[in-house]
Amino acid sequence: MKYGLIAGNGRFPILALEAARGLGHDVVAIGIEEEASPEIARLADKTYWISLGALSKLIDICHREGVTEVIMAGQVKHAKIFSAIRPDWRLAKLLFSLEAKNTEALIGGVAKVLADEGIMLGDSTRLLKSLLADEGVLTKRKPNDDERKDLDYGRRIANALAQVDVGQSVAIAERACVALEAMEGTDAMLERAASLADGKPLRLAKVSRRRRHLQFDVPVTGPLTIAAMKKSGATALAVDATRTLLLDRAEMIDAANAAGISIIGYPPAE
Repeated sequence: MKYGLIAGNGRFPILALEAARGLGHDVVAIGIEEEASPEIARLADKTYWISLGALSKLIDICHREGVTEVIMAGQVKHAKIFSAIRPDWRLAKLLFSLEAKNTEALIGGVAKVLADEGIMLGDSTRLLKSLLADEGVLTKRKPNDDERKDLDYGRRIANALAQVDVGQSVAIAERACVALEAMEGTDAMLERAASLADGKPLRLAKVSRRRRHLQFDVPVTGPLTIAAMKKSGATALAVDATRTLLLDRAEMIDAANAAGISIIGYPPAE
């Protein structure tokens, strides 16, 4: 099967392309110039590079290559989407039509434009289903009672936050919300939380959007998250099972075990 992969930053697109190669799929990589690693060119059958706002060029590439389905893999920093983007005419028209300029509205609008051109936006996790978090405790150490209370509280806050498309993660200490994730990302949020927690141990709750599809903005965590948690004094992590990608999963779990960090997969909120 031939399809396109729109590559942002991080390990997600690299792992997806490695999986596609192993499965014998024909993948055209479309790398975001401001974000994607040059390594994608080594792994894809063919690679194109586009700027963040080049929606028309994306569509032209798909038509030229006979691609009728694309998946999005990798992060594009939210702040960059709404500050550094230089839209072409097609994206400018879309942006002008949006009532809310958040990620949900923008990517949802892009998906509709693509669909109108006969290009479907597919499940971004389709090549990496084995890396989706399982339900239950994923590490050697189970969360203690205090950690579970913090994680349960944090999930309630994070799910409310995700519903209004602000962020997906919160940092909690002693049933108090220390920091909310916005455009800065999880690692920067944890750094800010550590400066506010006055030495109290933090817990990190990360959730997915309450929607049926996994086309974009899927929660991602990995060894770098564990390193950020260790640095900030966070001792436990809650994720949505079946809807959160654990990139470099074995390395991540090993790092968490070594740091004494507990990870638990919760059933996603309905």
